[in-house]
Amino acid sequence: MHSKPRDVASIRLDNALALFDEFVRAAVKHPDAATLRGLERRFAERLQIQPSYWSQIKSRSRQIGERLARQFEQLSHKAHGWMDVPHDASGAPAPGYAPAPVSQAPEPGAADSNAPRDDDERFIVGLVLTYYRRHPERARTRLLDLLGEVLVTSEASSPAAATAAKSKKPGGAEDDGKGLWQRSQQGVAPLKRKK
Repeated sequence: MHSKPRDVASIRLDNALALFDEFVRAAVKHPDAATLRGLERRFAERLQIQPSYWSQIKSRSRQIGERLARQFEQLSHKAHGWMDVPHDASGAPAPGYAPAPVSQAPEPGAADSNAPRDDDERFIVGLVLTYYRRHPERARTRLLDLLGEVLVTSEASSPAAATAAKSKKPGGAEDDGKGLWQRSQQGVAPLKRKK
């Protein structure tokens, strides 16, 4: 008698729970309930998701999609497609399981070149996202102002930029960092306010 093949969603859930168990074992030898709650929050942060989202995944009210599965694999240092294959207690793929073909992994550095590379970058990205989600209008304005200042000062302070700033554009205008920033803003329409 053949058993019904398991769906990818349940396999991914089992593997996510296995990742959490692995995380707990690496963090503490004898976890108690309070320690586990703190570890769940830290585990969610490691996977770059909200703790409430991790809770929803565990309670089966949310499923782990393709993109999130790849994110879990990357941040847990697992091979591409690891989340889609059932594993035994040792972490090895379960015997007798023939996985569905997995899409080809993206070229290294192709699509994720802007992804945070370490904990410091993840922290900063998380801060900016939190700020933006709480105050979108204010965050957008402040971040654009800040980036404009940084771009202008960093370009103006570099020797190559100083040389370029002294040179004239074909139209006769100087090519300084502030002009570059203003030109980049010209083609951007403001976002509509939420009602």
